[in-house]
Amino acid sequence: MFSNLANLLRYRGLISSLVARELKARYRGSVFGYLWSFINPLLLLFIYSFVFTTVMPNTTEGVQPYQLFMFCGILPWTWFSSSLAESANALIAGGNLIKKVLFPAEVLPIVSVLTNMVHFFLGLPILIGFLLFYRHYPRPENLLWFPVVVIVQLVFTTALALGLSALAVHFRDVKEILSNVLTLWFFATPIIYPWFQPSVRQFHLFFDINPFTHIAVSYQEVLFFNKGPVGHWKWLLSWGAGSVVLFLVAYWWFDRLRDSFAEAV
Repeated sequence: MFSNLANLLRYRGLISSLVARELKARYRGSVFGYLWSFINPLLLLFIYSFVFTTVMPNTTEGVQPYQLFMFCGILPWTWFSSSLAESANALIAGGNLIKKVLFPAEVLPIVSVLTNMVHFFLGLPILIGFLLFYRHYPRPENLLWFPVVVIVQLVFTTALALGLSALAVHFRDVKEILSNVLTLWFFATPIIYPWFQPSVRQFHLFFDINPFTHIAVSYQEVLFFNKGPVGHWKWLLSWGAGSVVLFLVAYWWFDRLRDSFAEAV
């Protein structure tokens, strides 16, 4: 397992080429092309903003401007959920590639994660624009934690992507189950509501065991809550260490099933 894991560094050229190919293929023939990387998060922002500022305004208490607060969580969640949804089908869709003897199958779910990470970074200029528009400036020392949060999310997402992609090859229902799980996971994470609301805090034990709670809250503390230092860093680093362990377990699971992929797809 560790020898195959070490070989990932040798495949960095292949991974970057596949990411570039995926980005080009996704918008090939599209009128707006890469502009969809900006349009999609904006549409989500407008929809949720209307619902939770007009229909359910009590949700926005303590977080103004609400659009900015929500965008700090929606953007990384889109990276996370899209990566898992695509990686669940990555090995099946790439069946012709993994049937080749020398092709490293683990590259395919990793490409899904990295492709959506590129979209995440493409969406950051919109977030910066909102920060400037509302004159809501993060604390400079808090911004130092931003790459740490990104790395934790990258490791955690890649770990789940590897495990799900390997499982989905043998159990095709995984993709359908995953879409429902992600919907539940989204609403069970403090993205569209603040974690410090009394109605939320009474379920703090539930939120504490939700890994994406700590990722989402960390983004919010870094980018939105500018009244003090990042207070969630202990949870973030703890889940970061847990994500490394989860990645190793997921890669072991993936490596164990590797020989059965070509026949199953």
